[in-house]
Amino acid sequence: MRVAVTPSGPVAGRRVAVTGLGALTCAGVGVEALWEALIKPEAPASKRIATFDASHLGGPKELRRFDPFALYALMAADEAWRQSGLEGPLDDAGSIVTTGIGGLQTTLEQDAVLNLKGPDRVSPFLVPMMMPNAATAAVSMRFGLGGPCETVTTACAAGTHAIGNAARLVASGRCNVAVAGGAEAVMVEIAEAGFRNMTALSSLDLSRPFDVDRDGFVMGEGAGVLVLEDWDHALARGATILAEVVGAASTADAHHITAPDPSGRGAVRCMELALADADLEAAAVSHINAHGTSTPLNDFAESVAVRRVFGDDAPVTTSIKGHLGHSLAAAGALEGVASVLTLQRQLIPPTAGTTVVDPEVGLDVVIGAPRAADVEVVLSNSFGFGGHNGSVIFRRVRD
Repeated sequence: MRVAVTPSGPVAGRRVAVTGLGALTCAGVGVEALWEALIKPEAPASKRIATFDASHLGGPKELRRFDPFALYALMAADEAWRQSGLEGPLDDAGSIVTTGIGGLQTTLEQDAVLNLKGPDRVSPFLVPMMMPNAATAAVSMRFGLGGPCETVTTACAAGTHAIGNAARLVASGRCNVAVAGGAEAVMVEIAEAGFRNMTALSSLDLSRPFDVDRDGFVMGEGAGVLVLEDWDHALARGATILAEVVGAASTADAHHITAPDPSGRGAVRCMELALADADLEAAAVSHINAHGTSTPLNDFAESVAVRRVFGDDAPVTTSIKGHLGHSLAAAGALEGVASVLTLQRQLIPPTAGTTVVDPEVGLDVVIGAPRAADVEVVLSNSFGFGGHNGSVIFRRVRD
């Protein structure tokens, strides 16, 4: 990654290694459960997180003081941290674990308490449970991460922005280690009603990204976390390096609060800036892990942008939202995890739910079964309400 531009030219930043992955999804607890689900042609029946054991994170009293989104983040972060082999406290380590909405479930529960029992019965833990920065704060405290502890709330692009921002902390030399990711737990009636009434949700509750008959997204929930580390720091301690983050970018459509720019202008700039940041030509990208929400406008706008950047020979594309639904800020983080797994396994997951790719999309979308491929570089895209665009690029590490 590049960190600065001076009169004498660009100054190369430090290499950024991925040394840990963690996930909690509707497929189950952990990265392996996620991967096993992704390589199947059919999606999990429910997009909700099933009951899981979090006793290793604390006792019942302690765990009740986390909104589900923060607990999801801790579960994923704990897996990633254990895989990395790092030990805290680390005063210069950062934490950027984000969310789109925060503790909505806690907010609704305590609003009911307020209305039924009065203000004196509202929980004193309401504010620390509902605040969007609760997840990243919990992660920093659990592992003793004393560096920057930040939350990016850029809707559905936030998970990707978190990875890019955390990678920048490492590349710039500000941190040797940064924990990055996103978590979301908003599968509640009011959120569903809001999305449904704006006609964003599928009328059939079927996520089928890029399909000719796609009609909206399906809500999901979960968390994805990556541990990023200075390459030399990781090598010096004998860590296993899973992949390299080589570029990232963020732009705005400056177009509409919910609808994407149909020209794809902001998304094009975002992908081009990420490629420039990685010092890569478009032809170097082997695979795109797409935003692919399954909405008519978003999928088409993304395809327009991809074809403008890559031309007629665009990379093989997939969307894991066919499997997991759309988990808002967690989506980009989980797609980052999936991108690293694709590089490791040399296997591109199919886009579940999609049977006939829309001819107007014009992309080579993997459907039906996973596709074996020589994958060296993966571009992961996220685009959110507000016109937020995020791209991050991962590169394979060879033995």
